[in-house]
Amino acid sequence: MDTAELYTHLAEHQARDSSPTYVEWGHGVAADPEVLALLDALPAPKRQPHLLFAAARFAGAPSGAWAEVRAWLLGAWPEVAREMLTRSTQTNEPRRCATLLPALAAIPGPIALVEVGASAGLCLYPDRYSYLYDDGVATTRLDPPDGPSDVLLPCAIEGPVPTRVPDVVWRAGLDLNPLDAGDPADLAWLEALVWPEHTDRVDTLRAAARVVAADPPLLVADDLLTGTAHLVSRAPAGATVVVQHSAVLTYLTPAGRAAFAATMRELSAAHRVVWLSNEGWTVLPDVAARLPAGSAPQLILARDGEPVALTEVHGRWVRML
Repeated sequence: MDTAELYTHLAEHQARDSSPTYVEWGHGVAADPEVLALLDALPAPKRQPHLLFAAARFAGAPSGAWAEVRAWLLGAWPEVAREMLTRSTQTNEPRRCATLLPALAAIPGPIALVEVGASAGLCLYPDRYSYLYDDGVATTRLDPPDGPSDVLLPCAIEGPVPTRVPDVVWRAGLDLNPLDAGDPADLAWLEALVWPEHTDRVDTLRAAARVVAADPPLLVADDLLTGTAHLVSRAPAGATVVVQHSAVLTYLTPAGRAAFAATMRELSAAHRVVWLSNEGWTVLPDVAARLPAGSAPQLILARDGEPVALTEVHGRWVRML
């Protein structure tokens, strides 16, 4: 897709039922030759809608109609472009733990949890959060063994409700630019990545950041294609190593995604590593090809390449297969 198509796709598909603000902004950018020209002067990976909108909000953009935002954006473009060139979309949505938990809870512990594309590591703490699952008939609360958490993650579920949180004895993350959950500037960037109407997500993000800042994980600055195997090798003996990622591989080329999948197959065979991928249906074609007929997911949760659930991108629901 060219730049205008990227913004139209955001407006008509990704944000359509979730963010009226981004629907308007997306259509506004797509129809604006002057703004499109500014974007097209940036490297292709830096033209994406989520990055532009987060960078603009981080730099102080108004939250109103596109006409107002456009006028501000043209005047503030040097600052916004600088943020776009130095940052990346590192959405760290702790609610995804609720959609990952059914798969994690089915893995015998203790678990050494590795996340690629970890951002600030908020999804490395599924054992420290509380969950509220709604199966349409009843709601079930699940707490850590030491009691309720300040982070409560609501999630609609179709299928069996998990009965326990995983026993995580070691956790580590990999990211090109790891963020610090205890750093106000890093937290402000993470908040700017949350869509404007999603105030509940901001509250959850802040609560999860406090949990992580109190006991920071091991976060390594490295490329997932070259650093994953090394990080796995640092896991303690006697623990089941689980490598997880959510909405990360979309930022790789198709060749890069294939290379990462090959790496995970090798790690699974050689070290008995469990691979949990939670990616869009176009990202890993071999996974999507195994879906039941008629499936229309936002993300596909797969264990070692086999689909186990469909999930909402921000962790609001999970449908077990």
